[in-house]
Amino acid sequence: MSSIRRLLRGLFASVVGILVIGVVATLVFAVAIFVVSTGAGLAGYDPSADYVVLAAALIVVAVILTGGFTPRLSGGSDDETTDRFDDRTFN
Repeated sequence: MSSIRRLLRGLFASVVGILVIGVVATLVFAVAIFVVSTGAGLAGYDPSADYVVLAAALIVVAVILTGGFTPRLSGGSDDETTDRFDDRTFN
């Protein structure tokens, strides 16, 4: 019975995580649309809504990919591990 509870708890955590990520991604996309639209207006352009959404989508995808590819420093608060780059992707 404990394995079923563990499984259901993990499933519930996954569903909640997906919902939170979806809400955050929607908010980031809305902010990106506002920034692109405002920036185009300040530059004197009047792009159609299709191009604003396309530009915002490209910006959000670039931000997501950049966050996924940044190197992560491993180690704790040890002085000898903070100066080392230890990412298994590149080793």
